Amino acid sequence: MLVAPLALRGRAPSDMNALADRYVRLVLAVGQHDASFVDAYYGPPEWKSAAAAAGKLALPGLLAEATAIHAGVTALAAPADEVGRLRREYLLKQVSAVGARIRMLQGIRMSFDEESKALYDAVAPTYPTSHFDKALKDLESLVPGTGPLATRIEAFRQRYVIPPEKLEAVFRAAIAECRARTVAHIALPDSEQFRLQFVTNQVWSGYNWYQGKFQSLIQVNTDLPIFIDRAVDLACHEGYPGHHVYNLLLEQHMVQERGWREFSVYPLFSPQSLIAEGTANFGIDVAFPAEERVKFEGEKLFPLAGLDPATATKYYDVFRHLDALSYAGNEAARRYLDGQAGAKETVDWLVTYTLSSRPRAEQRLRFFDQNRSYVINYNHGKDLVRRYVEAHGGTSDRPDIRWRVFADLISSPRLPSGLGASSSR
Repeated sequence: MLVAPLALRGRAPSDMNALADRYVRLVLAVGQHDASFVDAYYGPPEWKSAAAAAGKLALPGLLAEATAIHAGVTALAAPADEVGRLRREYLLKQVSAVGARIRMLQGIRMSFDEESKALYDAVAPTYPTSHFDKALKDLESLVPGTGPLATRIEAFRQRYVIPPEKLEAVFRAAIAECRARTVAHIALPDSEQFRLQFVTNQVWSGYNWYQGKFQSLIQVNTDLPIFIDRAVDLACHEGYPGHHVYNLLLEQHMVQERGWREFSVYPLFSPQSLIAEGTANFGIDVAFPAEERVKFEGEKLFPLAGLDPATATKYYDVFRHLDALSYAGNEAARRYLDGQAGAKETVDWLVTYTLSSRPRAEQRLRFFDQNRSYVINYNHGKDLVRRYVEAHGGTSDRPDIRWRVFADLISSPRLPSGLGASSSR
């Protein structure tokens, strides 16, 4: 069953289009100060060239422009149609986040929660250490032995490393299956495609560089050993139905069909990232319900990687229990960035409460240094997306509805506050 994207009717007033164009130029200008800020751009090439030629414009002037755009959008009458209202709210939230990022570039520092609210339109829940202690206790019986649990978990997982010479075959098989499952439910442009590339020396494990015209470059970081579960995770998250599909649907339906050029630029530190990361992570579950994933990996990926298929179920029993520690990384980042823990203490905490090896914990710390409160977008974003999809009937026992609601979400300008984003603190 193919899912049609959210129905779009009517066109926005030209004043909104003019403000949207100013927003795009502003994002490109801020990108001259922050090399990570513009994650993707496929608007008029001359706008990008003009921003590069102008160089680093004064930050106070850029902040004044963000404020003026926000005021201009606020002054416009709310559109009568739903998607028009979503567009207006999207532009307001996005330009507000751009303003917050400019203030950060000026040296303003916020608390972890203040920053995530300003940039991502959401505050992740806070969990006490006792919450993670309980999850660790549950894992003790799954991986018996002597020594620290983190050491035992790492030894267990090392048995499921994909050999370097088999990485490409395993990843291409995973990507092919993720794509097949996605196109069975979501119509994609005939020309869509991506390139797969293995890289090193990065703070992330995988990245989608969307390049416009339905093309992506997907990179996988090989600095550390890659476990078998990461093949489907990254294939879905970076590709189908994750970032690649999210970006191309926005380009197709918002930019090409409607001419809404604000969707031709993606500022990384903005509410759009919570939707992008949340849908990419939840998309794994949409494409691969738990039993189907174990079956596919046991039959296809484990043999390709030279691993024992008979142990796939055991591996995923442990894997699912590790998910209970998902928010431990947020707590580590919050404590570290709020000045409540130093670098060594944070790495030690990550080793204990995320059951990471020390090199992985150190890589995670570098991610905190570079991307700060961005970490909430993965787990809190996934939880918000899951709740939204299930609240609209997309429960696990109704896969067709789940796909339809998911497809509508990733082809519309809905943002965290539109999902009911809130803190459970």
